[in-house]
Amino acid sequence: MELTLVAVVVVALFFDFTNGFHDTANSIATSVSTRALSPRLAVLSAAVLNFAGAFVSFKVAATIASGLVDLASISLEIILAGLVGAITWNLITWYLGLPSSSSHALIGGVIGSAIAAAGFDVVKWSGLYEKVLLPSLAAPFLGFALAALIMVGVLWVIRRRHPGRVNTVFRRLQLISGGFVSFTHGTNDAQKTMGIIMLALVVDGRLAEDAGRPPTWVIVSAAVAMAAGTYAGGWRIIKTLGQRVAKLDPPQGFAAQTSCATILWLTAHFGFPVSTTHTISGSVLGAGATRRFSAVRWGVAGNILLAWLMTIPCAALVGAGMEVLTRLPGGTALVFVLTAAIALVAFVGRTWQSRRLATTS
Repeated sequence: MELTLVAVVVVALFFDFTNGFHDTANSIATSVSTRALSPRLAVLSAAVLNFAGAFVSFKVAATIASGLVDLASISLEIILAGLVGAITWNLITWYLGLPSSSSHALIGGVIGSAIAAAGFDVVKWSGLYEKVLLPSLAAPFLGFALAALIMVGVLWVIRRRHPGRVNTVFRRLQLISGGFVSFTHGTNDAQKTMGIIMLALVVDGRLAEDAGRPPTWVIVSAAVAMAAGTYAGGWRIIKTLGQRVAKLDPPQGFAAQTSCATILWLTAHFGFPVSTTHTISGSVLGAGATRRFSAVRWGVAGNILLAWLMTIPCAALVGAGMEVLTRLPGGTALVFVLTAAIALVAFVGRTWQSRRLATTS
């Protein structure tokens, strides 16, 4: 492999890792906040199920690989720059504790770098609209509605049951619903990295454009990177999603997880790379609002919405800037080094912040 292709694969897998720890909250926040699982056990089970889910269905990978940009106008440098844009936005929102969309960060980064290199015509706008924007816009609303519907049914079933017994039963059921979310998260999100690596291989002439399935080494490496990132955990986002948006009890946690996992399973089947973050957030809001509308902290939900709206354009701007850097002499190596520097600053800053908070608390 040439050096640029190696750099793209390595950075793509690092993005997959950041996606894993950034989105850990999606599958385990409600289980942890309702005490269905301890944080460490929840993270471990999520990592295993994320890994398993990555081997199921590859339609999302095909969408990312060929449905968003004109392959004839794309180079490895453009893909690399887009990945750095996605990673940068992921790390910023992780540092701030905002559950933004890793999927949108990836798509925004690649689109931004492609536009910077070849103009607006390089983007398949109809594919972006039909396969990304519309499904991703619908997912949180469907999650809200389905979670509320499930919760209404649950409330009818438990209306005459003792609360202690109800909570015990639903904590056990959350082991299933939370596992289903982790599995479908792997099915949906790991494929996005597979799709980017497939795109790079097609651009480099090592894979046919109509290949419907990633090479086995791509599947395994993406699954491992996602699982490792999941195990590393994203504790600030877990707190935001599991406690600050709405304080859930076990029945509500079960409803939110079941709703999210069902939608992720269906969208993966149709090849829609929707945001897991959007879907679980909508589901948490729907489950939380069922019993008491004021139980949801709508101000925090508004901050999350703002992060959603900013993700694609912000990641696109960073991706475009990185694409400009790749044109400089040694630009590919410079972008690769810059990625490592951005990650180092984020991790060191986050560690320092955590220690300061621990000292003051």
